[in-house]
Amino acid sequence: MKIIQTVASVTIMGTLALANPLADAAKQNGLQAIPESTAELMKYINSGDDPITDAKVELGKMLYFDPRLSRSNLISCNTCHNLALGGVDLVPAAIGHKWTMNPAHLNSPTVYNSVLSEVQFWDGRSPHLEDQAQGPMQADPEMAAPQELVVARVTSIPKYVELFKRAYGPDVKIDFERIASVIGVFERTLVTPSRFDDFLNGHDDALTKAEKDGLQLFLDKGCASCHNGMALGGTMQPFQVAAQYSFVKLGGFEGDENGMVKTPTLRNVTETAPYFHNGAMWKLTDAIKEMGSTQLGISINDKEAASIAVFLGALEGRKPQIAYPILPPSTDKTPPPTFD
Repeated sequence: MKIIQTVASVTIMGTLALANPLADAAKQNGLQAIPESTAELMKYINSGDDPITDAKVELGKMLYFDPRLSRSNLISCNTCHNLALGGVDLVPAAIGHKWTMNPAHLNSPTVYNSVLSEVQFWDGRSPHLEDQAQGPMQADPEMAAPQELVVARVTSIPKYVELFKRAYGPDVKIDFERIASVIGVFERTLVTPSRFDDFLNGHDDALTKAEKDGLQLFLDKGCASCHNGMALGGTMQPFQVAAQYSFVKLGGFEGDENGMVKTPTLRNVTETAPYFHNGAMWKLTDAIKEMGSTQLGISINDKEAASIAVFLGALEGRKPQIAYPILPPSTDKTPPPTFD
C-alpha cells in the first residue's frame, strides 16, 4: 500500500541511547512519542469506522482541496487549514463565506496531527475528524453549503462518482456523511513526527542541549499538566484556572457548557501563530508567559519563556509530501455558485 508515502516518514536520528533520564521524566509527565514504526502509528490513526486505504486517501485529498464544497466555489478545507502554512490560515479569526469573520472570533486550529486529539473543535463537540468535517461545510460563516448542495456538486461530477466506487465499492451511497468521512480519512494521515519524538524514542542526540534545557523547564513549570499525550494537547481543560486571560473579552466564545476549552496541540506551534482560541497573541514567548499566569499561577520571565520556546521549536514535524491534486471538471449538471 502507498499509505506510508502519505504519512510523514519517521526518520531515525542519532545513536540509540541506553538510558535517558530527561526522556523518562517527559514520559512520566504524560508526554508520548509518535511511534517510529509505521505499523504502530497506523494503530492510532486507523482506529475509525472508515478504515484508511490508498483510494480513500487520494479521494479525500481531492475533496479537501476542492472549493466546490462551498456555496461560493471559493473556499475549500485548505483555505483555513492550509497544508503549506502549518495547517492554519495565519489570521486571528477564521474568514469564511462573504468575507465573514468567525462571530466568536475563533482561530483556525491546525489540521496537522488533529487525529491525535481526543476531541475536535474548540468546544470539543466532535469526537473525531469524520464528524468534524461536516461542520465547516455547512456553517454560514465558513463554507455555507447545505448538505444537499454538497452532495449535488459531488455527484454531478462523473470522476468523483467513479472514485467513490473505487474507494467504497459499486453500491456506495454518496451522501453528505460519506463525503465528510472520506475527507476525515485523508486528514488522519496528516501526522508530523519530529525530533522530539526521535528523542523520546531513544535517540538522545536528536535534541540540542538548549532544547533539552527548554524541555526540562517545560516540565518543571508544569506545562505538561495540560499539554500532554501524543498530541501535546487535544483534551478538554478548564481555562483561566489561576487568573483571567488577558484577551478574554475578544469574541464571544466561552468553551463548552462547563467552561472547558480544548487544549491546542503544541506540535508545529512555531508555525501556527497567532495563538489561543481567539488568535490574540502573535509572539510565542508572550503566549508562554500568558499561560504561566493564567493557567499555572506563576510568573515566567523572558529568559524562561525563550528557553521553553527553543524546546517547542523541536516539535516542528516532518510533513507528508502532498501533491496538489488536479480536480475533475464540473458538468452542466453541477450547481453553480451562489453568493447570498
